[in-house]
Amino acid sequence: MISVLVVDDNPLTRSFLKDFFERDKRFTVIGEAGNGFEGVQQTRSLNPDLITMDLDMPGMSGLEAISIIMRDIPTPIVVISSQDSAKIVYEATVKGALEFYPKHIFTPSMSHSQRQDIYETLNRISGIKRKKHRGPDPTYGSSQGKLVYRPIRGVVIGASTGGPKALMEVFAGIPKNFPVPIVTVQHNSSGFDRGFVQWIRRYTALEVELAEHEAVFHAGTIYIAPTDKHLIMTGKYLILEDGEPVQNQKPAVDRLFQSAAGVFGRGVISVVLTGMGRDGAAGTEAVRKAGGITIAQNEESSLIYGMPKSAIETGCVDMILPLSDIAKWLIALTMPQGGL
Repeated sequence: MISVLVVDDNPLTRSFLKDFFERDKRFTVIGEAGNGFEGVQQTRSLNPDLITMDLDMPGMSGLEAISIIMRDIPTPIVVISSQDSAKIVYEATVKGALEFYPKHIFTPSMSHSQRQDIYETLNRISGIKRKKHRGPDPTYGSSQGKLVYRPIRGVVIGASTGGPKALMEVFAGIPKNFPVPIVTVQHNSSGFDRGFVQWIRRYTALEVELAEHEAVFHAGTIYIAPTDKHLIMTGKYLILEDGEPVQNQKPAVDRLFQSAAGVFGRGVISVVLTGMGRDGAAGTEAVRKAGGITIAQNEESSLIYGMPKSAIETGCVDMILPLSDIAKWLIALTMPQGGL
C-alpha cells in the first residue's frame, strides 16, 4: 500500500482527494492536514510515502512546508493547487515538488482514463528517492565522442517529470545571443502552460514564448508547447496539431523531434531530459538518421531516468551528459570556433 498524506485547507478538497485515492487499492490516505505547519508535523509523525500539497494556505504556506519537508524528511510531494497559482506551482518544483495538478480536475466526473493516468504517475512518484543532481563527467554514446562540427539551425528539447527544474537550469546557462531557436515539449497535463512560460522568463536571458499556430520561429527564442496540442516544425513555421496522443502524450516529444529532423536534417540538436516513459526515443532515432546531434541527460542527474534511458537504448544518442553540462555543450555545438 502507498500511504498518502493530504495537505489542503479546504475540507471539501480533502474529501475529493480522499475519495480519489480510495478508488485505487494501491493507495491509502493515512492523514489530513489543514495547513503547511500541520503537514510538516504529520509528515514527521506518519512518515507517508506520498504527500499532496496545496500552496495557498493560512499560516504556513505550501511552499514553506515543501522546503522544510525536503530539507528534514525528504518525501515525494505532488502539488494540487488552483489555476491562479500557476506561477508559484513552478517555484514548488524548485523547492522539491515532483508533479502538479489543478484542483478542479479532482471531481466525481473525472474520466476513467484521466484517473488511471494520474494513478500511474503517482504510483511511480511515490517510489522516487530524492537524489543530489550532480553527475560524473560526460560520457558518449554511439558516436564515441567524435562529433564533427556542422551549422546548427535549431535545438529541440523534451522533458517530463522533473522537467521544469531541469529546463530552468539549462535555459539559465544559455546567453541572450544564442544563434538558433529552442523548441521545447514539457509534458504538462495541468493547463499551467502560460504560467510555465512566465516562470521560465525569470531564469533566462532568452525570449520565451508559448508556441502559437503558424508562428514564425526566430533565433534566441525559446518556444514552449501548449497543453494538449502537438508542436510541429515545418519550414519556418510552428504548427499546433490536434492529433491523437503519441506514447500516451500530447504534446509528444517524438512528434516535435521527428518534424525537426525533417526540417533541419544535420542542423538539429535534440535533447531528452528527465521523465517517465519512452517519449523521445523514436524522435531521437529520427534526428540521428537525419544526421543531427542527439543528447540525453545522464542517470545520476535525472529525477526519473525513463525517457533518457529509452533514448539511449536506441543506440542513437551521441552524448550522455549531466544536467549541469548540457547548456555548455549546446553553446559549443552552435559555434564554429567550437572545434568539435
